[in-house]
Amino acid sequence: MENLFDNTEIAFSIKSNSELDRAFYLFEMIKREPLVKIGTAVTKFALKTHLPVEGIIRATVFDHFCGGVTEEDCMSTIDKMYTKNVHSVLDYSAEGKEVESQFDLAMEKTLNTIKFGKEKPGIPFAVFKPTGFGKFKIYQKITEGTPLDAQEEVEWIRIKERYNIVCKAAFDRDVPLLIDAEETWMQDAADDLIEEMMRKYNKEKVIVFGTLQLYRWDRLDYLKKLHERAKKQSFKIGMKLVRGAYMEKERERAKEKGYKDPICKTKEATDIMFNNVLTYMFKNIDDMAIFSGTHNEASSYLLMDLIAKSGLDKNDKRVWFGQLYGMSDHISYNLAAAGYNVAKYLPFGPVRDVMPYLIRRAEENTSVAGQTNRELRLLKEEKTRRNI
Repeated sequence: MENLFDNTEIAFSIKSNSELDRAFYLFEMIKREPLVKIGTAVTKFALKTHLPVEGIIRATVFDHFCGGVTEEDCMSTIDKMYTKNVHSVLDYSAEGKEVESQFDLAMEKTLNTIKFGKEKPGIPFAVFKPTGFGKFKIYQKITEGTPLDAQEEVEWIRIKERYNIVCKAAFDRDVPLLIDAEETWMQDAADDLIEEMMRKYNKEKVIVFGTLQLYRWDRLDYLKKLHERAKKQSFKIGMKLVRGAYMEKERERAKEKGYKDPICKTKEATDIMFNNVLTYMFKNIDDMAIFSGTHNEASSYLLMDLIAKSGLDKNDKRVWFGQLYGMSDHISYNLAAAGYNVAKYLPFGPVRDVMPYLIRRAEENTSVAGQTNRELRLLKEEKTRRNI
């Protein structure tokens, strides 16, 4: 199994020659950090001044990393991936909204996904982002222990109601629900709310999943304490494991405000944290469910090894591998071909609203050592194999 991820024929089996070419040229551009910085600045300016650039964005970076503008747009991609046993997590990725009507819209989108999940086997999860359901500032105040004003109190009640509405819908339809993690200075409020939902809806099996960002050095301790509470209160824990997405912002804020940096000191320390948490969860699989969201081959092999040694079925519903759409197809498709549970996060939403997500993807690919070069090497190998 140690060469499982080298098979480019399986990895890119649903990509046409033109899609393969587009991916190759896109990653060639992303590889060049100055280009990403310039492209990001130009794109932000163009969108802000309403220049007609959405068509160009749609034809390049958007279509590579996103499923479409609407849920219906995504269906052909979902169906195509499912022919290879790769599932989809439909992710409404509009970010940075600050009004109640937008939070209600995000809730409706999540409820729609839960309905889709009940009807379509290719959509096994629903997902939402905490700040999709309410203002960042309110989560932050609660995390910091700052009193809310009267209006914020009302809004916090609405946030809690949105969580409960979607978690109950997920429970009623038996569709697991992933809740993303965000910046540390708002995360405690979200974690406490997610734990409340787990206590309510994860009695028999895991429906509600939180997220652990494992570039944080405190997350294994947090998980162990949560596990103690879960055992005492008879509920199960679901967690999506990721390395994390806000490192520069976290470090800058810690330095500026003079508190201890919440991020692991090195990439190696992050890898160790990820693998330790993964191992801890797997050893306690009767109390937990794992969504291992990683583009790291070593962590993927570790989970495969844990499954093999435990005698658990490869497709046990308590263990999932996950990657982002448009990245690491060599991991996703080869795992799925080998019989494991695999899901791709498939973002969708209006081009303008999804741009913050896309910019993060481009920046992340330039900052993660080896990520883009690996994508390029594999794409090149497949182009050579196809003789194009």
